[in-house]
Amino acid sequence: MGSKDYDSSRKPSYQHAATRSKIKILLLLVLTNALSIFLFSGSGSAFGVKFWRYAPSVHVWDSEKLMLELNTTRARLSDSQSQLSALRNQLSTANSLLETLIADTKRFDQDSNNKRTGMWAREPSEELKLAMGPHKLPLGFTPNLGSDELFPTLGQACHKFQDELEKYLDYPVGGVCFSDDIFAQRLMLKGCEPLPRRRCKPPTPAGYVEPHPYPESLWSIPADTSITWDPYTCKNYACLVDRGNHPGSYDCKDCFNLFGREKDRWMRETSELDYSIDGVLALKPKGTIRIGLDIGGGSGTFAARMSERNITIVTTSMNFDGPFNSFIASRGLISMHLSVAHRLPFFDNTLDIVHSMHVLSNWIPDVMLEFTLYDIYRVLRPGGLFWLDHFFCIGTQLNSTYVPIFERIGFKQIRWNAGRKLDRGIEMNEWYLSALLEKPIS
Repeated sequence: MGSKDYDSSRKPSYQHAATRSKIKILLLLVLTNALSIFLFSGSGSAFGVKFWRYAPSVHVWDSEKLMLELNTTRARLSDSQSQLSALRNQLSTANSLLETLIADTKRFDQDSNNKRTGMWAREPSEELKLAMGPHKLPLGFTPNLGSDELFPTLGQACHKFQDELEKYLDYPVGGVCFSDDIFAQRLMLKGCEPLPRRRCKPPTPAGYVEPHPYPESLWSIPADTSITWDPYTCKNYACLVDRGNHPGSYDCKDCFNLFGREKDRWMRETSELDYSIDGVLALKPKGTIRIGLDIGGGSGTFAARMSERNITIVTTSMNFDGPFNSFIASRGLISMHLSVAHRLPFFDNTLDIVHSMHVLSNWIPDVMLEFTLYDIYRVLRPGGLFWLDHFFCIGTQLNSTYVPIFERIGFKQIRWNAGRKLDRGIEMNEWYLSALLEKPIS
């Protein structure tokens, strides 16, 4: 059957062949090992071949020499590892220096770009560059400035409105400025205050006539030809005077009508919220209230009443669809076109009185209001008066927000009166605060 069909007589010859093959392999292995020992032990020089030049010699019969060479090899390996470690450190240092160099290069490029454009979104126009400076002083360094160059003042938010600012500065140099009063005022109210100076002239009103003489000017409506009417809805003073008789929301709606409510303002105390000028002045020694400021003074009536008492008041006002600053000036009073956000342009401890009606109210962010009140405290002289007139707020705000602010600033309370504003209903919980505060003398 299948597994028994082979020739059993051939089996011994296969076994002998296998045995001979094993013996040959064993002899070859022994011969190879002997030759390796012979060559690497240095004996190969008998044939003129110096193999130790190409491979380390191994002295199998000298253990001490073998150990010495092993130790030497180990030392060399250790030294190589130290050198490799040092090389790695040098490479790491080089990489760090390269990264620093790249960062410095980027920073230099950015600084160069910033030096060229500053905080502007792009390269400023040539007139804007001239307007914002800096400009080298002709006589060089001056210790008064601590510099050899002069920077014109510019509102910190101006760079956010580059397109509008460059439009404001786009004019024929030496020519007439475009009629852009309202455009310019909007820039101011956005924080671009002060605006940069310009090299153009404002339009002169056609047919300009001289103002009324003082003190007649205090209660006279100026001529229509005293101003340029382009920026305003009304095109004459008669329109402005009559505006209070018509529906619509306007800032200081009836302020131009000098023979309406304006004529009686601050003349007598009609309620605990309405202080009179004479009543306030009576709280101080006669003649010690001489100069002051009215913040957001409308058409200048507070300053006019003070002028009648030989007290000089500077009035700040904005031109909200009406020529408030021009009107104040026509009355023979000093007007300043400043927003409520502007730092007061007076030195410390100089003013006798600061007044503000309606303008300082809860529409101003709390932090900004606190800065404003500290600024008022700054410009008042010791013993000076801050007359807060009809400050508007919600009932819950009065004690929780505003009283703590006034306490932090440190005014001394002379009068403090709060009352409800009821024209929109008691449920609105709207309040007015009038207060007379004094800056402490010590």
